[in-house]
Amino acid sequence: MSAAASEAHGTRLMLELFVMFGGAKLLAELFTRLRQPGVVGEILAGVLIGPQVLRLVAPSETSQVLAELGVIFLLFNVGLETKPASIFKVGPTALLVAVLGVALPLAGGYALMRAWGSSGIEALFTGTALVATSVGITARVLGDLGLLDALAARIILGAAVIDDILGLLVLAAVSSAAQGHVDLAGIAFTALLAVGFVAVVALLGAPAMTRLAPHLRHIRLANEGYLVALLLCFGLAYAGQAMGVAGIVGAFLAGMVLAEAMEGNHDLHQQVRGASELLTPFFLVNIGMQLDLQVFAQTDTLLLAATLTLLAVATKLLGCGAGAWRLGWRGALQVGVGMVPRGEVGIVVAQIGLAAGVIGKPQFGAVLFMACATTLIAPPLMRPLFANKREG
Repeated sequence: MSAAASEAHGTRLMLELFVMFGGAKLLAELFTRLRQPGVVGEILAGVLIGPQVLRLVAPSETSQVLAELGVIFLLFNVGLETKPASIFKVGPTALLVAVLGVALPLAGGYALMRAWGSSGIEALFTGTALVATSVGITARVLGDLGLLDALAARIILGAAVIDDILGLLVLAAVSSAAQGHVDLAGIAFTALLAVGFVAVVALLGAPAMTRLAPHLRHIRLANEGYLVALLLCFGLAYAGQAMGVAGIVGAFLAGMVLAEAMEGNHDLHQQVRGASELLTPFFLVNIGMQLDLQVFAQTDTLLLAATLTLLAVATKLLGCGAGAWRLGWRGALQVGVGMVPRGEVGIVVAQIGLAAGVIGKPQFGAVLFMACATTLIAPPLMRPLFANKREG
């Protein structure tokens, strides 16, 4: 690349960063003034400035990298506010919420697509896109409301980790079926790695870091706690990805490992929160930029998208709500609504299905619409449900 071309590229990159970050914060401010979650405004900013409306920016490798960093820091920050003991206390309920929240959407999505005339494998892929919750959206809303310590919030976070593992196994099985066989040994090995990784980090990581924390003062570099925290965040995010668990689960676990050891380190919390505030808007804007408004062009696709969205909301509400019924109807609704967003998780599953040639463009467009719509629907419902709720 010539010097002139490199300079032009750098100028364009700075402009795109300005437009994405500025647009996200402008819409977030507007929605906050309207007493709506700012996260909705940041996602809609992506729709507005993206290729479907103003065409100021488009999804690119750079925006994807920033989005991945954004969701990693978001979940790392959430983990830093979540002590392992608080998650272990709600373990059985979180497990039930996760299992029902996977089984019902998968069965419902499969049944709907078969009734729509899709093939078995196409119906399975569409059902799989409905399975996993995008906890990043819910975590952002709960964090903004200062409710990460609420009982329902702890159940949502615990269920989301289990949900991610179950969703991974379902995707592995469906992908194997799409290739003409189901690799049971491979799926079992993936399950063992995923469960083992989460268990070892969650159970042993926090005590180990608590013992190590006093020795960090011997590091002569400035902000030694923050440097160690970043290394742990990126290291566990990589380890999670390498073992078949999403990198965001590794980042969340890294935060939990540090939650007790660094409890009194206010500088660390401020530094991580600052990095999250910088990068998270790119994650949310990137979701908005993925929305393809052309799904509105064909009535059949639009009808499928609307039906799929309603099913996606209903199955999480019913499945996850039933799993949390011991909390009462309000608590069950809190958990059910909190597990509704699909976000980037549904989009990734749909992209895998499209690349494999097992779902068509109309189904892909419908899933894309569903993923963005559920992400936008949940936050406004969460605010009134969690109003004045600060359970211990």
